[in-house]
Amino acid sequence: MNCCLLAFVGALSATVVTGLAVERAVAQQPEHQDLLAVERRTVEIFERASPSIVQIVGRKGSSDMISTDDTTTGTQTGTGFVWDNLGHVVTNNHVVEGTNALAVRLSNGEVLRAVVVGLAATYDLAVIRLVDPQKLPPPLSVGQSSTLKVGQWTFAIGTPFGLDQSLTTGVISATKRHLPTSRGREIGNVIQTDAAINPGNSGGPLLDSSGRLIGVNTAIYTSSGQNSGIGFAIPVDVVSRVVPQLIRDGRVPTPGVGIVPAAETVATRLGVAGIIIMRIVANSPAGRAGLKGVDTTAGTLGDVIVAVGGKPVHRIPDFTGELERLGVGEKLQLTLKRDDKEYSIELPIIDARRTTPPKQDQPASPKQDQAGSPAQDHKTP
Repeated sequence: MNCCLLAFVGALSATVVTGLAVERAVAQQPEHQDLLAVERRTVEIFERASPSIVQIVGRKGSSDMISTDDTTTGTQTGTGFVWDNLGHVVTNNHVVEGTNALAVRLSNGEVLRAVVVGLAATYDLAVIRLVDPQKLPPPLSVGQSSTLKVGQWTFAIGTPFGLDQSLTTGVISATKRHLPTSRGREIGNVIQTDAAINPGNSGGPLLDSSGRLIGVNTAIYTSSGQNSGIGFAIPVDVVSRVVPQLIRDGRVPTPGVGIVPAAETVATRLGVAGIIIMRIVANSPAGRAGLKGVDTTAGTLGDVIVAVGGKPVHRIPDFTGELERLGVGEKLQLTLKRDDKEYSIELPIIDARRTTPPKQDQPASPKQDQAGSPAQDHKTP
């Protein structure tokens, strides 16, 4: 009997010990171990990046952020992200333009004042600086956009409808889109994504599956003003070029030669290969060189750009991209066709912001809203 009792006690003790060992093993498993690998990756990306994402509130009409007089003031909100260890935050131009007071809410709930450092309406980018932060969140890791592929996963973090720290996921639906901005330019190589982007997401980051910044969410293509599965982000290669200039100089020159292209749909409708010149800005390099735009009275074409820098062009970003690559002070080589005859010309690139192009008439297009502001007119210098 004693032997049986001892055997039973021994077996029970072994069971208890085994159970405790299992409990300890479970307790020692990494957090989120019970999730699928893809879920764990998504959680890791959000937990690493979200502290660097901020909510931005701008006040118009009054510099008092706590004013309750909404009859003479207005607010506009968006998202931003920490760029460096000096307190600079990147967002969209349309989030902060026209405001005279800014407040920024960090992910920990702390609210700070901020001041505008520089605006680049041509690229819908802006840099603001946090005032007297006690402890800065880490800057986001910056990737590249030139090597992106359709089908790559995307992660958008922002403040849609005021709901801060919201994560949506999707894929890169297309690259090399072009998007008009409020200064009549087009941003080239824009990223299209189906990650949900809504009003309030403007200025927030678009991340890749490694948590690196690949774009700044800026607009949605919609007829209702809300997400329809087509969102756009400014490519990070543009951001990486523009933001340091805004921090250093407070502005970014806009390279141009005084050419106002017609919409690509016009060339397609007319069966023209190249970029139709709609108008020429007076006293610009193109104007002084004698380039001609469309004669609206006679209904005839003027010059058509068929090559830039010796390379054939078919879309407006082919033209503006070369301007951006060369920059102000360099020379742009154009091959043009007029009356079925080709000729080449070299034009000095100037800062197009120093001139004001005339308004151009463009064919109607579906409504395109910024993620948090009214749709913009489409003009291109």
